[in-house]
Amino acid sequence: MKCPFAMLTRSKDARDATRAPADHPDIPPAKTGVLLLNLGTPDATDYSSMRRYLSEFLSDRRVVETPRVLWQPILQGIILTFRPKKSGRAYDKIWNRDLDESPLRTIARSQAEKLAARVTNRSDVIVDWAMRYGTPSIPERIDALQAQGCTRIVFLALYPQYSSATSATAYDKAFEALGMLRWQPAIRTAAPYYDDPVYIDALARSVRAHIASLPDDAQPDVILASYHGLPQEYLEKGDPYSCQCVVTTRLLRAALGYDEQRMPMSFQSRFGPTQWLEPATDTTVVELAKQGTTRLAVICPGFSVDCVETLEEIAIGVREQFIEHGGTDLTMVPCLNDSDDGMALIEHLMQRDLAGWVAGDEPV
Repeated sequence: MKCPFAMLTRSKDARDATRAPADHPDIPPAKTGVLLLNLGTPDATDYSSMRRYLSEFLSDRRVVETPRVLWQPILQGIILTFRPKKSGRAYDKIWNRDLDESPLRTIARSQAEKLAARVTNRSDVIVDWAMRYGTPSIPERIDALQAQGCTRIVFLALYPQYSSATSATAYDKAFEALGMLRWQPAIRTAAPYYDDPVYIDALARSVRAHIASLPDDAQPDVILASYHGLPQEYLEKGDPYSCQCVVTTRLLRAALGYDEQRMPMSFQSRFGPTQWLEPATDTTVVELAKQGTTRLAVICPGFSVDCVETLEEIAIGVREQFIEHGGTDLTMVPCLNDSDDGMALIEHLMQRDLAGWVAGDEPV
């Protein structure tokens, strides 16, 4: 039986220095993995696929903090009876027919591929991607990185603003997988980047570019910054998410030279009867329309990738509400996605979190 600790001996000089047995094999240099993490997506829009995805998502104690004994009967008996059909219809409106997958999966894969292409000069860095809910799963991709020789892994959750219901649960899943390993890699978790100048500059450029692409008669009167919502209770318990959203919006306004009237902010995706963060996006756009705003642009700075919440909820559902109450048009500023600015940001975050781990003078 070969000694598993042969992995620690990487060269003949090292074997001589440690008096390792002569039959210890040469082992390639250890690698460092970068695992991009995003929320997740169903595998299809049918009832069973949607129910499986929603059950995993809404069973997460970080997402819904209601005691299990009260929540699970409601979830399994009521919500998962009716919600999968409704959510399936929403996903169906934006589904990538060519690849038979959601836009989130398509773009997340492209982000990882483009980031990997940016580090082709470094054979010691491997880039991969995973979803908190659904596939590819975080445990699966940790195993894959280890199989490729990664003894260090950076978990880079692509959530600009930190929340226990996003960043924390993604890292929870990674820690859960690590807890099953006999030989764990060294790990780092990426910090939120809600106030990072590279992120703010990229958002500002995306707003300017989108507005410049519109004809003169379609220039927006107001640009609304809409963030995914959270129950108000989470803020009261100490979740910093909403505060970081406020900082992002303030910095973005400053970068663009806007005031609060030109760029208000709101929170979308309310769910259930509890009090959520205010103001709500749907009521905000209705109020703007009633107050005489005819052309509205919406940017969602809290999303790194366009998904059902941006492409269907905002670009279709909220747009219909806006027009129904007197607005003329609503345009959606795309997320940074895998654009040049989006990839420059992700590369910047990777460089930040690999500092001290990757040797050599040349960039990662």
